[in-house]
Amino acid sequence: MITHSRRHCVVELQALPARIGQVRRIVSAQLRHWQLDPLIDRAALGVTELLSNVHRHAQPDKVCTVEIELRLGRLTVSVHDSDPRLPVRRDPGGLETCGRGLALVEAVSEAWGARPLPDGPGKVVWFSMLAAPAPAAPSHTVRIGAKKTVREPARAVIGAVDAQPVVTGVPASVSVGTRPG
Repeated sequence: MITHSRRHCVVELQALPARIGQVRRIVSAQLRHWQLDPLIDRAALGVTELLSNVHRHAQPDKVCTVEIELRLGRLTVSVHDSDPRLPVRRDPGGLETCGRGLALVEAVSEAWGARPLPDGPGKVVWFSMLAAPAPAAPSHTVRIGAKKTVREPARAVIGAVDAQPVVTGVPASVSVGTRPG
């Protein structure tokens, strides 16, 4: 069953391989609808990893709910299942063929976590990322000469959040905005 509102989408499913691909396409379509195209690849990879974990590890069944929510400029994707065991991020050796799923989720998101469901058995595993809409289409027409019309590209607004300090090269003793002498 699929339900969605303007900024919220919920999909209930059994985490079987064929269904995981369908949910990945649903997540991609929903993000495209919300004009969050730059997030599609990372969100699709993250939800694929979470659903693969449900398929591989969840007991007693593979029934789960995927929830996509856009709130206050942050996209959160969560997977709810009935298994109360919380996942543990592993650091597999170079030759191991599995165990990298949560490391991938961590790599493609800004935050992730897991918590028990408050109203019953099971858990929620989630990840989130800053949501920036795709650049808008050209906003106006520019004419060159009398015969040729060219669409001028829209100005893109790019925002970034970096938790690292910014080194400016200005000594701390120098006052900014004052003139020497």
